[in-house]
Amino acid sequence: MDTEALRTFVRAAELGRLQHAADELGVTQQAVSKRIATLERELGGVRLFTRTARGVEPTPDGRTFLPHARGVITAVERAIASVGPGSRSLRIDVLGLRSAQSVVLHDYWRTHPETDLDVLTLRTSDPRAAVAAIAAGDIDASFRTVTDPAGLPPGVRMIHAFDSPLELLVGPAHPLAAARTLTPPQLRGHRIWVPGIAPGSEWSDFYDQLATEFDLRIDAAGPHFGDDVLLDELEASADVATLVGARDRYTWPPTHDLRRIPITNPTLAYPLSLLLPATNPHPGLRGLITHLETLPGHPEPTWRPTWARPHEKERPRHAQ
Repeated sequence: MDTEALRTFVRAAELGRLQHAADELGVTQQAVSKRIATLERELGGVRLFTRTARGVEPTPDGRTFLPHARGVITAVERAIASVGPGSRSLRIDVLGLRSAQSVVLHDYWRTHPETDLDVLTLRTSDPRAAVAAIAAGDIDASFRTVTDPAGLPPGVRMIHAFDSPLELLVGPAHPLAAARTLTPPQLRGHRIWVPGIAPGSEWSDFYDQLATEFDLRIDAAGPHFGDDVLLDELEASADVATLVGARDRYTWPPTHDLRRIPITNPTLAYPLSLLLPATNPHPGLRGLITHLETLPGHPEPTWRPTWARPHEKERPRHAQ
């Protein structure tokens, strides 16, 4: 099987657009399409992608095949690195390419363009998958949180990376749309829609504690059909809001006139952690951890979930 075809499939799946994959791989979009078509024939005529208005996304067969394809590429890269000069790129997993983690990682790369960085999304809500990938050497670090650190295997450790303050995102007709800032008690009684919360995930625990602490109405009903659907719903609604991270990237048409409103007194801080090997981490992690130490704080007082409170006075430690 052609490993370049596998690599092309993986990057197209991660980036969501054939042209973006072509730009990264240094080939034409036509070449990307041909590689994927050849791969589909080798797999017995399986369709790996379906086209959408925004690009492509893996079919169910494509999602099943994706982790295996990644494993093959990782094995090939390890084989090359074992006999080739220099070291391989720093591989870091983020929850999404528009997430606060990705924004912080991009800011770090902009000030350290010499860093050979490979940003991945494991496309799983289970942090144990990231732990297993780190333990196996498939990735070097992951912006994920294990809410019970006692469950970490000996070969993986977790440090506090940074806090992401939450903001309320509403449409122009929402009764809170004119507010410049809000306090948690002012959110009571309003429907805060956060679709697609995965049971057992770190954010499921976070929102459970948040709702209990401040008596909030967190509505997780329905699957998450993507940011565009969520933003369209907010624009058209007079009673639906959602919560987003202050650093998260969201874009919408000018006609939507959505408003991001900071929440203060206390600031609702979503704590983000970094999982990495307990010994012999990738040398490139040292610079990233130093960068995390310099990130600015946010207004006090601050509310954090119980599993993050031991980290309140802890600063990230340099990779050993």
